[in-house]
Amino acid sequence: MTYDAFLLVSFGGPEGPDDVAPFLANVTRGRGVPPERLAEVAEHYRHFGGVSPINEQCRMLMAGLRDRIDLPIYWGNRNWRPYLVDALRDMRDAGIHRVLAFVTSPYGSYSSCRQYLDDIAAARAALGERAPEVDKLRHFHDHPLFIAAHADAVKASLATLPDPAAARLVFTAHSIPVSMADTAGPVRNGGRYVAQLRETARLVAAAAAPDLPYELVWQSRSGPPVVPWLEPDVNDHLAALSAEGVTGVVVSPIGFISDHIEVLWDLDNEAAETAEKLGLAYARAATPTDDPRFIDMLVELIEERRNPGGDRAALGEIPTWDRCAPGCCPAPPKRR
Repeated sequence: MTYDAFLLVSFGGPEGPDDVAPFLANVTRGRGVPPERLAEVAEHYRHFGGVSPINEQCRMLMAGLRDRIDLPIYWGNRNWRPYLVDALRDMRDAGIHRVLAFVTSPYGSYSSCRQYLDDIAAARAALGERAPEVDKLRHFHDHPLFIAAHADAVKASLATLPDPAAARLVFTAHSIPVSMADTAGPVRNGGRYVAQLRETARLVAAAAAPDLPYELVWQSRSGPPVVPWLEPDVNDHLAALSAEGVTGVVVSPIGFISDHIEVLWDLDNEAAETAEKLGLAYARAATPTDDPRFIDMLVELIEERRNPGGDRAALGEIPTWDRCAPGCCPAPPKRR
């Protein structure tokens, strides 16, 4: 398959204090997020100077790719500058016709996959007939290099605990509404988000510490209290482990490829404080974007798509595909 450019598609984040409120308005529009939760999240960003770390991480990814692929590289976000529509406009004006896109989430659900596809489609529609065609790279939750990077980060964190052999592994991902989790995946075959994360957790645990117990739990809930979301929350789970007599934990955010604000605040601040109050030895494993193997994985995914027909690099049993079927991971109903 011939492509004219590579497009990094990410969530987006504020670049300064004045960006925080309009950025969060973009993120939460139509989602019925309580005002008090919005104000709380705004304070999380302001704690870090109003700058989201995801932006620098995207720049780092592009820098790592520039010497590895022979395609011009563009960057477009869903929720903040540079917006997707602007990136596609720049590509159109440069005469680019077909684009290979990497979305910074390994998993399938409305918010982690379909919403990105919908936003790409909306950006293309806004530009009209000459808008570049965009093909998204497949999910990579079980790619050997992705698993290896997470596993080595878990091993490094285990080594910092007083008694690694008695520790518990805690894998985390962003909670989503239960209704969204149930419909994640192809029509009449939901549950893909949770299934992929469970597979990633199993593979990382087996590679990092096969003798240690582990659990998959959730973080960063943001919806209305009346809507059921995936549970348990990581803080509640730490309390339950402490009650069982566990004395040390490694928390590995396998749901994230880099240190999003949710990782820095929810794990490095809130969960770390919870562990300290409970008397748990606590270590948070690194996310994989800083690992050179993550760039290697991206290069492999790009070459796989440009030269189809070979074996896919995958350690798990959940299949992946190059194009999602119509109706896959439907949007949740909007709350009034």
